[in-house]
Amino acid sequence: MYVPPKIVTNKDLEPLVGTTDEWVRERTGIEQRHWVEGEVGASDLAYEASQAALDSAGLKAEDLDFIIFATLSPDYPFPGSGCLLQAKLGVPGIPTLDVRNQCSGFVYALAIADQFIRAGTYDRILVVGAEVQSTGLDLSPRGRNIAVLFGDGAGAVVLQATEGDHGILSTHLHADGRYAKELWLEDPGSRKRPRLTHEMIDSGSIYPKMNGREVFRHALIRFPEVIREGLEANGLTPDDVALVIPHQANQRITDAVAERLGLHDRVFSNIAKYGNTTGASIPIALHEAVQQGRIREGDIVVLAAFGAGFAWASAVIRW
Repeated sequence: MYVPPKIVTNKDLEPLVGTTDEWVRERTGIEQRHWVEGEVGASDLAYEASQAALDSAGLKAEDLDFIIFATLSPDYPFPGSGCLLQAKLGVPGIPTLDVRNQCSGFVYALAIADQFIRAGTYDRILVVGAEVQSTGLDLSPRGRNIAVLFGDGAGAVVLQATEGDHGILSTHLHADGRYAKELWLEDPGSRKRPRLTHEMIDSGSIYPKMNGREVFRHALIRFPEVIREGLEANGLTPDDVALVIPHQANQRITDAVAERLGLHDRVFSNIAKYGNTTGASIPIALHEAVQQGRIREGDIVVLAAFGAGFAWASAVIRW
């Protein structure tokens, strides 16, 4: 994983967006987040996390067959950040793919990598989730409800073909586009001519919007549902789970999911330190869980995400 050095606390945001540290903590569980400084893009953060993942695996970038990059905040509208990361890693020629499934993007990317490996197409795939959210937030009282949520960061894993009963056991992907405008960024987009105007900037339509109540309500349904789906597909129960690593969206959601599944202290959370890093939140949390000794060989680990789209997903892993 990698996060930029600059830490922004709730206290730092108080004079900008008209909130209080207490208000943010009570509603989200967030205490601070990391934000980039200067011209830093998602691929820059991804490069650092990718190098760390390769070092951990004892590999070099030349050993990779494919790069899959999950992000909602690419460096540019095009080309994809996967191509930029490939150039930074110095491995021209291997394919890259950007996944734009926002909060569930990393699990979607993991599922794609898993299928390519199972099909025998590729043997070793780098899967990255990276976000630079801070440069796209409305840092005024108008944007208070959204601006306090998001952080910047990146996480990466290397997947490779293995034999035996460990690794990714199954992945489960879902979406319901009827709720697309409950959590979205309207402008700029190809529907508008021109795509960006001063009016869009003045109206705030260039900043993300969220119907918090609706997102919360659906998250409390979809998170437990997709976790149970993954467990049932593998003949497992919540009692078999060593750790659930959910997308870090809101501490109240995480606590409610743990309560509904009877998992309690087996649901990982680090949102207090990093905020919502969207596509990066699960791989960052996965790295920290491993570093803290929360995952051991043979453990059943479940990754789960829900967010914009609406899209939701889970992956069941035997470590």
